[in-house]
Amino acid sequence: MKTIDKLAAQGDVLFRRIAALPSGAIQDSVTGPLIVAHSETGHNHEIRDPEVKLFQALERDPMICYLQIAGAFADVIHCRSFDTHETLRLPGGGSTWEVRRQREYTPEGWRRVED
Repeated sequence: MKTIDKLAAQGDVLFRRIAALPSGAIQDSVTGPLIVAHSETGHNHEIRDPEVKLFQALERDPMICYLQIAGAFADVIHCRSFDTHETLRLPGGGSTWEVRRQREYTPEGWRRVED
């Protein structure tokens, strides 16, 4: 497990600590594990801590979401039984995180990074 303070990636997902949610952010209602990013091969990146809230910007972007962590920390787990990424521990205490799906440029144009 790796504890991060400001910035880290877990495969194709980038976590960046930010000062506050964007203006007008809307909380998503989530039941069960919070899936931070769906994977193209079914190995999701998820948080199983009930003290984490997921938000979307007012103008939704499928590549970006936000987390607020009320508890002491939240662990981001890569759900794959083989060749898995290390679990990331995000500090909490009211911290806010931007979660961004990474992109790459190809001759055909921009595309989402596939992990």
